[in-house]
Amino acid sequence: MSQALSARSKQLSLAVVATGTLMIVLDGSIVTVAMPAMQSDLGFTPAGLSWVVNAYLIAFGSLLLLAGRLGDLLGRRRMFLYGTGVFTAASLLAGVAASPAVLIAARFLQGVGSAMAAAVSLGILVTLFTEARERARAIAVFSFTGAAGASIGQVVGGVLTDALTWNWIFFINLPIGLASLVVAAAVLPRDRGLGLSAGADILGALLVTAGLMLGIYTVVKVESYGWTSAHTLGLGALAALLLAAFVARQARARTPLVPLRIFRSRQVTGANLVQILMVAALFSFQVLVALYLQRVRGYGAAETGLAMLPAAVVIGAVSLGVSARLNARFGERRVLLAGLALLVAMLVLLTRLPERANYAVDLLPVMLLAAGFGLALPALTSLGMSGASESDAGLASGVFNTTQQIGMALGVAVLSTLAASRTESRLSAGATEAAALTSGYQLAFTVGAALLVAAFVIAYAVVRKPKTPAPAEPLTTAHLHVTA
Repeated sequence: MSQALSARSKQLSLAVVATGTLMIVLDGSIVTVAMPAMQSDLGFTPAGLSWVVNAYLIAFGSLLLLAGRLGDLLGRRRMFLYGTGVFTAASLLAGVAASPAVLIAARFLQGVGSAMAAAVSLGILVTLFTEARERARAIAVFSFTGAAGASIGQVVGGVLTDALTWNWIFFINLPIGLASLVVAAAVLPRDRGLGLSAGADILGALLVTAGLMLGIYTVVKVESYGWTSAHTLGLGALAALLLAAFVARQARARTPLVPLRIFRSRQVTGANLVQILMVAALFSFQVLVALYLQRVRGYGAAETGLAMLPAAVVIGAVSLGVSARLNARFGERRVLLAGLALLVAMLVLLTRLPERANYAVDLLPVMLLAAGFGLALPALTSLGMSGASESDAGLASGVFNTTQQIGMALGVAVLSTLAASRTESRLSAGATEAAALTSGYQLAFTVGAALLVAAFVIAYAVVRKPKTPAPAEPLTTAHLHVTA
């Protein structure tokens, strides 16, 4: 009976962590659909409107690493509960916002809460699910919520904005957040944490938070200032200097905020490098395909979400249905390579996307090849967390989520800038708006495919099985996750 209760508690814990992740991911994609309505209602300037997204990204991306380590020190359950509480309260503030300043402040607070909850989510799962097969299944469920949430968010955002008002894209978080808090408080395992004395590096915390915040701010403003502007080069150099000082500090500190030993694992380091490239490349699919459908083909918000729904369906079917079994049978590295190969094929098809695309012929095959994400992400997540010990699980989770945000910011900066530049060039040459936009998106898809090829090469060359397994005990299924 106790075993059954334990299994039930584990499944409820997985459900509440996955729900929290889904709420965060949905919020990211749901906002983009409702931004035109926010602009007309609150009187945003075009430049000011971008801060509805930027304020969230800067807070979220810069605080993940710190929040992950604080979860190890203060307790991951506590950090998840506090983060979910902050996010839910900030959602209420965003929903009742009557001015641009209040909405931007609320979005920043949402980013803070999201970072606190998301940074420890994977750490909770890998310490809760210790057996290889059940861990693979849990990570597959977790990965599905993140991968499919963006597509679902576009549908929900379009429906809520059209049927009600933009305020409801935030109000919808209230019942979900409150329910998550109640269930999480009841089922998540209590962990006391290591205590602040085990890693209370205040100077390191200030350096890494300031460096990441400044770096992400610089990247998201590239489209406004350009890559070679004094603004970009100056702030980028300062951000790099702050992060270099942080690394030097961690190498010498007696109680480092981020023990550098976590990066000694080739699998962990390689997985994080691959993730930066993969997420940057897939920005071109998740965002630019939606822009193509709306700006070139004339789809509405809800129609765009429905058009991209097959991608969410196949990602879910693969990640929930077969990824865990494939990882157990063939190893995460081989499954990751297969998933990356499918994603390369997906973007190669998009490089030939015509101005007047037929959905069934030109776009549906692309949506089906998105199944590669359902293979790659669970395998990549397993590899990224494979070196995490009990004491470092929150940190490893924070690192993995941070590289995901860095990849997203780079994708936004690089691919959107390239697409806009090509579009302007074609317009100047006399092309129609639709043809110019299509040409710009094709260039972004080409660069995205090149990034995925680089990710494939790194995964093949760096993510390797250890040459000599530890001889201390016989190999069991519990070891498959680490050595695959």
